[in-house]
Amino acid sequence: MPSKCLEMDTSVGFGVTYATDDTRSSLENPEPRTRARGIQLLSQVLLQCHSLLLEKEVVHLILFYENRLKDHHLVIPSVLQGLRALSLCVALPPGLAVSVLKAIFQEVHVQSLPQVDRHTVYSIITNFMRTREEELKGLGADFTFGFIQVMDGEKDPRNLLVAFRIVHDLISRDYSLGPFVEELFEVTSCYFPIDFTPPPNDPHGIQREDLILSLRAVLASTPRFAEFLLPLLIEKVDSEILSAKLDSLQTLNACCAVYGQKELKDFLPSLWASIRREVFQTASERVEAEGLAALNSLTACLSRSVLRADAEDLLDSFLSNILQDCRHHLCEPDMKLVWPSAKLLQAAAGASARACDHITSNVLPLLLEQFHKHTQSNQRRTILEMILGFLKLQQKWSYEDRDERPLSGFKDQLCSLVFMALTNPSTQLQLVGIRTLTVLGAQPDLLSPGDLELAVGHLYRLSFLEEDSLSCRVAALEASGILATLYPVAFSSHLVPKLAEELCIEESDLARGDGPTKCSRHLRCLQALSAISTHPSIVKETLPLLLQHLCHMNKGNTVAGTSEVIAVCQSLQQVAEKCQRDPESCWYFHQTAIPCLLALAVQASMPEKEHSVLKKVLLEDEVLAAMVSVIGTATTHLSPDLAAQSVAHIVPLFLDGNISFLPENSFPGRFQPFQDGSSGQRRLVALLMAFVCSLPRTVEIPQLNQLMRELLELSCCHSCPFSSTAAAKCFAGLLNKHPAGQQLDEFLQLAVDKVEAGLSSGPCRSQAFTLLLWVTKALVLRYHPLSSCLTDRLMGLLSDPELGPAAADGFSLLMSDCTDVLTRAGHAEVRIMFRQRFFTDNVPALVRGFHAAPQDVKPNYLKGLSHVLNKLPKPVLLPELPTLLSLLLEALSCPDSVVQLSTLSCLQPLLLEAPQVMSLHIDTLVTKFLNLSSSPSMAVRIAALQCMHALTRLPTPVLLPYKPQVIRALARPLDDKKRLVRKEAVSARGEWFLLGSPGS
Repeated sequence: MPSKCLEMDTSVGFGVTYATDDTRSSLENPEPRTRARGIQLLSQVLLQCHSLLLEKEVVHLILFYENRLKDHHLVIPSVLQGLRALSLCVALPPGLAVSVLKAIFQEVHVQSLPQVDRHTVYSIITNFMRTREEELKGLGADFTFGFIQVMDGEKDPRNLLVAFRIVHDLISRDYSLGPFVEELFEVTSCYFPIDFTPPPNDPHGIQREDLILSLRAVLASTPRFAEFLLPLLIEKVDSEILSAKLDSLQTLNACCAVYGQKELKDFLPSLWASIRREVFQTASERVEAEGLAALNSLTACLSRSVLRADAEDLLDSFLSNILQDCRHHLCEPDMKLVWPSAKLLQAAAGASARACDHITSNVLPLLLEQFHKHTQSNQRRTILEMILGFLKLQQKWSYEDRDERPLSGFKDQLCSLVFMALTNPSTQLQLVGIRTLTVLGAQPDLLSPGDLELAVGHLYRLSFLEEDSLSCRVAALEASGILATLYPVAFSSHLVPKLAEELCIEESDLARGDGPTKCSRHLRCLQALSAISTHPSIVKETLPLLLQHLCHMNKGNTVAGTSEVIAVCQSLQQVAEKCQRDPESCWYFHQTAIPCLLALAVQASMPEKEHSVLKKVLLEDEVLAAMVSVIGTATTHLSPDLAAQSVAHIVPLFLDGNISFLPENSFPGRFQPFQDGSSGQRRLVALLMAFVCSLPRTVEIPQLNQLMRELLELSCCHSCPFSSTAAAKCFAGLLNKHPAGQQLDEFLQLAVDKVEAGLSSGPCRSQAFTLLLWVTKALVLRYHPLSSCLTDRLMGLLSDPELGPAAADGFSLLMSDCTDVLTRAGHAEVRIMFRQRFFTDNVPALVRGFHAAPQDVKPNYLKGLSHVLNKLPKPVLLPELPTLLSLLLEALSCPDSVVQLSTLSCLQPLLLEAPQVMSLHIDTLVTKFLNLSSSPSMAVRIAALQCMHALTRLPTPVLLPYKPQVIRALARPLDDKKRLVRKEAVSARGEWFLLGSPGS
């Protein structure tokens, strides 16, 4: 049955010119056009004042308009407009809605009217259905038949959207269809599948998908359409048209939500045959996916239908047919149709617990047999992946009775099969085995204690594989974390002791100075400890192990390098992240790990005649940064009450040297990082920053006034840049969270005075600039009024001979997300659109400054502008692109590789999102990108080649004149000494070669 082609009706009615006679004479005029103008004027008045009409007036007007429906065809459009106005009247007496519709059904041949007038008729019907439903239902099936006559032959998509909605309401609101079910189906199904392409520049915005969904809602709205619809769907699925197949399968999927066994019974064999053929033979993944979804819905529909005692179990017979047609493919030696068959079986099994049990109990023995029959690793992997699919489906259903679980009878065979896969030398088979073990472990009571011990042993072995088995090692660690949550006792008993022993061995090996192999084993042991720390009881064993390991390093028992200490800190951070899910574990980690880390750091900062190797390592920038991550992660999820307990100890530690809460606190000297402390002690302010800048905003910080002044003083100390930067960041983080008020204003004034004093002259200019940058960022994030003044001060420094380049890079910091302070995770006040606001407030000043600046200063403005634009959301940048593009192109000529890279990163997405604007500058773009493809900087070369690739998305006629030049120029980077550059050159040159070719 061919669907009706839809087309926009562009016909219009006659021009409107109001009569100069009075309205009464116009209404009675023998000339039809004159009468039409009179009625049109009346109808327009009614459309404006229908809510003011009295009931008696409505009655007279209805009678008049009904009578006019018998008039000349030129009059009808104006009459329909009047009836539409009257259909909106609140004062419409009972019975008149029925009268109007009867008159329209009898007197008007709707499909001979222009589109706008047909739309008016649909509007009248819609208005009455909304307000006079019971009256219309009193018409019985006559109303349905009348509407069928109105809709029959409709082609305009604007009208069809309304008509489909009316049909859907007829069915969903239980209007009587009488003997006209088939007629109603025919008048709508003739459009299936939808064949409509919107005209260019369509002002109505109607898309094909809108019509498809509206029609599908109608066809799938009632089981009474099933006997007519299902043969149609089967016919379209079996057709050669891809869109028809997709639409039919999606419609079948929707129908299964309202159908029952009765509607599907006679069509199940044909439906199954069509779906099976599409999955076995189709070249389209979309058709396959929709076919599997339809099969799942069919099975679900059969599963939920209530059976009478004497009724045939259609689900059982349907599943038996599926098994009969698919299971023999699972046994074929060439395994050609194994995956399509498995997909069909899994689609049906995923529909219900009954279906899952039926199929799994029949298929699993077969697959287990095939696994042992095949000896090649790739074949075994395929079979195990199919088994894994069926095991995952079992997780969807819960079974109260342990004996009812279909996997119970296969658990020994499944475990044996999985352990065989885990010991196979094939990495791919091991990966599937790990995934299968994880799913088996998620099934209640499926793994015995002996199985768990074996599983833990295999995971332990796989976690220590060599580098060429990285994927297996990562998968084993992930599986260990999942299973440790479910079986904490097994992992505490069988894995934690092995890892503890491994750590002791590694400490001995490190002490002997063994090479990289031993060090890598040390790293894997740490990764395993952090991976299994997913249960509170395990955390209480793994955390002390990690801290004890770090302490042993600190006592000089091992020759610890920076990488080893950072590895321990990274493991601690991963444990902290896992503890965030549980408040109790979070607090345990915090009160256990933080004092220990602080004690180690304080001990390392003490002046001694002889330092251990680790004590020196603990004060290195990279190690302190790793400890900052641990402390910050351990603090962000604390409740305000617990955080308040912790802050009462840690702040006095730094301000007063109160070390009473630290373990092993017999230090050889006083800890005074702010009072003339050694440079080592001052460096530990970074740890204070990690803690106080991660606290909830509601936590009150003791001695805040003193703390802020000490931080401000340290931030401009030139003797230790690391300490001064940490102090500036800490000061900024606290400023950002501080509530507005007098105290905040005082802190800000102190900061401004400190910055101005430091910037004026002397050795602290760099530190004062860093303080200015972080304070500005803290205020920009929270929209503080002072942020604009500080930003202007920062812009002024772009012309500074000493600080200009650093000021330009500072704009990148202002626009970027930080990882240690001023983060949303750390409870900082970060307004959602601060980048957009910063762009609006400051880019015009940057542009003006660029034009006014001397030639030697212009690169600083270009770099600052490039940083701002690169971090800006592209939808915000696109409207401003025409005015800023010339500056961006000029930035590409800047000798600074940082400016070049930032600009290229900004331009690449714009080539894809604003091709018309970029096309205007094609000559400049091609020249500059090709020049930069031979830049000394590898990163710039890669970015330039990526932009050359993106250029091919511009309109082809614009690019074709440059094709020979570009292909010649891109031959040079093909011989670049860096592989990543060569890779980008091949990709870009290939796209330019294909430019203009058919199908490109």
